Amino acid sequence: MGQDVCDVTCINEEKVDRVKQELNGQPIDKVIGLYKLLADRNRLQIASALLVEKELCVCDLANIIGATIATTSHHLRKLSKAGIATFRKEGKLAYYSLSDEHMKQVITRGFLHGEEEQSHAV
Repeated sequence: MGQDVCDVTCINEEKVDRVKQELNGQPIDKVIGLYKLLADRNRLQIASALLVEKELCVCDLANIIGATIATTSHHLRKLSKAGIATFRKEGKLAYYSLSDEHMKQVITRGFLHGEEEQSHAV
């Protein structure tokens, strides 16, 4: 066997039961949904743009990610439906922003982790 696996099976029932109980109370599927949405390049770029500039209209975001307004709107609807972004209408323009501080932290920490991993690889 490889160095990265146990050579024998030895289960710590107390720890396993405690972790299973803890996991049962967590919204695993919601977190999976959040990460799936942000795993798309366009949606992550949109969220990143909203970190830099707190609020942007759909036209600006489309220009930033190099996509059509229709495609950008589709991504924004998904982000909004998931609670990642919010929008407001002003006249004929729709403006989007990140929904709350938690979303800002999730995105910021993801990039910080990526930068850290990149510096270790060098």
